[in-house]
Amino acid sequence: MTLILTCLLVSLFFIARGFMSLKTKPMLTKKMISLAVDSSLLGLVLGFLGSIIGLTMAFDTVEAMGNPDPAMFAGGLKVSLITATFGLFTFAVARVGILLLRLFHSEK
Repeated sequence: MTLILTCLLVSLFFIARGFMSLKTKPMLTKKMISLAVDSSLLGLVLGFLGSIIGLTMAFDTVEAMGNPDPAMFAGGLKVSLITATFGLFTFAVARVGILLLRLFHSEK
């Protein structure tokens, strides 16, 4: 989760830096858009990677227990999907910023 949060913060930094250099340095704005795209995609991929790791751990626990309680299994699935949800949130927030930055950048 920390890596995904870092990707969100880095994406927001790149977007803010792109807005600050919008009028003075358009090439820097273009570079910041590219970096924000890459960091938002990294957050999304890390979210799904965490989800896959969590699901693998949940299934390993089920296999070790033999006959698990369905409530415990559902709880494990819910916890494993938190990282995917946070990764999607990171991607969506960064994408909105990227779209706005591209909108203002293309007006020039």
